[in-house]
Amino acid sequence: MARPKKRKTPRGGRGGGMLGGGNPTDLLAQVQRMQEEMEKMQAALAEETLEVTVGGGAVRVVITGQQVVRSIEIEPELLDPEEADMLQDMLVAAVNQAIERSQALAAERMQSITGGLSLPGLL
Repeated sequence: MARPKKRKTPRGGRGGGMLGGGNPTDLLAQVQRMQEEMEKMQAALAEETLEVTVGGGAVRVVITGQQVVRSIEIEPELLDPEEADMLQDMLVAAVNQAIERSQALAAERMQSITGGLSLPGLL
């Protein structure tokens, strides 16, 4: 009769998955360290800025890593009333691109802290 294969458990056979190796005290300490690192990362993202330009540089948006728009600059020739529709479209495009880049930056920084774990609601 064939013997059933044993299932391997992560981290030395103790179970517990990726965090803490199964020891609740270690797990709690690791989660607390991760939380402290995330708080520091959030503070750093609030200060870090990204710049996006559209329309060949005619519209420039500066946004923080926390998706706060710091400034919008518009080339003066776009302030012509006949160009209002084009300007509005470029502003929407620039702000949306800035938000996307800011979210990507935040996700990249979060992954460096969580080691790729998917932790819902953290960002």
